Amino acid sequence: MNADNHPMHLKPSRLRRCQTFFGPANLRPTKGASGGDRRGFTLVEIMISIAIAATLAAIAIPNYVRYTERARVARAIAEVKNIEKAVYNFFSDHDEFPDSLSQVGFGGYQDPWGNPYRYLRIDGGGPGKGKMRKDHSLVPVNSDFDLYSMGRDGASQGPFTAKASQDDIVRANNGGYVGLVSNY
Repeated sequence: MNADNHPMHLKPSRLRRCQTFFGPANLRPTKGASGGDRRGFTLVEIMISIAIAATLAAIAIPNYVRYTERARVARAIAEVKNIEKAVYNFFSDHDEFPDSLSQVGFGGYQDPWGNPYRYLRIDGGGPGKGKMRKDHSLVPVNSDFDLYSMGRDGASQGPFTAKASQDDIVRANNGGYVGLVSNY
């Protein structure tokens, strides 16, 4: 390096070019409309950043919604199994199934969507047998009791073929299956 190119001996214009080339170009001072120096991002840079953030959100939000729905279904399945155990404990103590979930301490207990769990005593419980849950062949799915959540839509019908029943979490086959009606 000769003495003329040493940074201490550069002319101001040449020094500015070196700083522009080697320094952070996006933060170099520019003249604004008012004549003062300003630093910042251009409109194009901001629009690209917003587009990237929107694309990431468009990918992430549906995945998050699916994840939370799967978590709610899993929670409802676990809760139906817990209620089922309480009903069987009641049966072992009293030799009959309870008439309502209140008798086993789950009266008013709500599923993850805020709806009360539904219970229907079938074995030894006279009235209400017409409201039993039925599979795709319209055969009752339980012979002891029905226990289910009405699912995300909060609506349900007796047969599993009904559209309103597809998102229900049910106990079927006398406890052999607990899960979504759509998977039964």
